[in-house]
Amino acid sequence: MNSSIKATLVMAAALSLPAMAEHSGISFEHKDWEVVCDNTLTCRAAGYSAEEEASGSVLITRKAGPDTPVTVDVVLAEMEADEATPQAKLTLWIDGKSQGDVAAEDSDTWRLSDEQASNMIAAVKGSSKVEFTGGVKPFVLSGEGASAVLLKFDDVQGRVGTPGALSKKGDKAENSVAAPVAAPVIQAVAVDDGEDRTLNEAEVKALKPRLLATLSGDNGCDRLSSPQEATVEGDNDITLTPLDSKHALISTLCWRAAYNEGYGYWVIDKALKGNPQLITNSASDYADGAISLGQRGRGIGDCWASAEWVWDGETFRKSSESTTGMCRYVRAGGTWDLPEFVAEVKEANQATKHAN
Repeated sequence: MNSSIKATLVMAAALSLPAMAEHSGISFEHKDWEVVCDNTLTCRAAGYSAEEEASGSVLITRKAGPDTPVTVDVVLAEMEADEATPQAKLTLWIDGKSQGDVAAEDSDTWRLSDEQASNMIAAVKGSSKVEFTGGVKPFVLSGEGASAVLLKFDDVQGRVGTPGALSKKGDKAENSVAAPVAAPVIQAVAVDDGEDRTLNEAEVKALKPRLLATLSGDNGCDRLSSPQEATVEGDNDITLTPLDSKHALISTLCWRAAYNEGYGYWVIDKALKGNPQLITNSASDYADGAISLGQRGRGIGDCWASAEWVWDGETFRKSSESTTGMCRYVRAGGTWDLPEFVAEVKEANQATKHAN
């Protein structure tokens, strides 16, 4: 099931206000297929074997714009030790007829030829059997959900009814297809090297009501609003990290679950007099001007959600957001990289350090 990774993403959805102003991507899943389109309108559709088989996955990738090519990659399940042996050959079969060997893209990924990709996509939308052999066990690609997902894929890119559509082809002009959207550009700004410090009791008493005022709904911080006994030293601390002469970063543990925990991060003036700005309530770490999130969808770690926010001198702007696809026991660490948000980050240096 993919519900756990979706729940993780909802839980991690407290994004900064500047990030929310950016054009966001979309995701949609149905049965054994899912599609994620990022903010540039590049779409990626992942299909899997039936859930009880867990033998592999395919990834269909296409950038936005007229006449853009389609790529299809394949990976086999490697969660078990006996599945990790490198495979010398992988062959695509459709309804028992060989479509030829698939070219190795790297040590554990294969890429279909244009003809193989076209035949596979056509087959998976119908009742044909699509199978890859050469691994420890055959990988039978499920067609359940493929038609709905590929239609959504085309809809996001404005391809429905065009000759190049993956799903419903037609004679609509190819130049009617949506153009790619430029990724936002973020100029990262270097931060000060000052040391963290724990707020004292008086500072916490003065600041805590303003931190709580930023929280609502999914953007909660349970351990801040309802303090609990610390299970690890420092669990209940509120920490200040200097960013520059004017700004500071406030952080505290917001929640802890069986295999994830989330920290809240706020930007505030260094004197702690103003209203804090919530960046996220589900981060995993902060280092060198970047807040990062990495949350697993379930305990075995075969599916993850990730995000990052970068300091631009005024706030932390969302620079990336992605998942690794459904929790389908294909790969430890996740099967694919399915971005929902991307940005071009220009690295910080002393020349771009925020003017104090």
